Amino acid sequence: MIGPSSDVAGIIAHLETLRSEENISGMARFGIVTDGAIGISNPDMQKIARTIKRDHGRALDLWRAGIREARMLAIYTADPAVLTPAEARGWSEDFASWEIVDTAADLFVETPFWQQLVVDFAEDDREFVRRTAFAMIAGAAVHRKDEPDDTFITYLPLIEAHSTDPRNFVRKAVNWALRNIGKRNRTCHAPALKLSEKLAASSDKNARWIGKDAVRELSGEKLLARLRG
Repeated sequence: MIGPSSDVAGIIAHLETLRSEENISGMARFGIVTDGAIGISNPDMQKIARTIKRDHGRALDLWRAGIREARMLAIYTADPAVLTPAEARGWSEDFASWEIVDTAADLFVETPFWQQLVVDFAEDDREFVRRTAFAMIAGAAVHRKDEPDDTFITYLPLIEAHSTDPRNFVRKAVNWALRNIGKRNRTCHAPALKLSEKLAASSDKNARWIGKDAVRELSGEKLLARLRG
């Protein structure tokens, strides 16, 4: 059995008892990098995280283990109030899968320095590090409800600047960030839709795809009704 007092070795030993080659194959079909994977589903990983509870020091050690499931547990059990910018940037050096990136982005937006990370990660040319910036914007637009709307509106030029990045995991995150800003509320909707329409008319095929997809969602009757309400 594992619990709050379990060490890294004990946790990894427990994870190995749950190994599933079938799940590993399934993950690969969804584009999840399975190097070092044990094959445990995220709902099961979240149950394990609740069992072992938050422990920031142990989370850092779990990350260093280099195993997919250990790293997911590291993200789930790290403390955003204690996490340092250097630790977050250190983790980003290992980013190689959209799943890890998007999960870590949820943790990073809970930190007091999340906006600086967005700037730093967007400037980084590595595909999964840059994706992190836009996954963070997308997550923050939904979860940081007390954040001023201007925070998100001021990210629109950053979205436009990277809308021509042709790499799949970047352009999908840029699109995601744009759509989530537009869906946040009426204040954010208008400028996000305006940018979406601009990108939809771009001569760049990547920007055009991002814009057209965002326009389609931000012009939907269901969304417009919610925003009017």
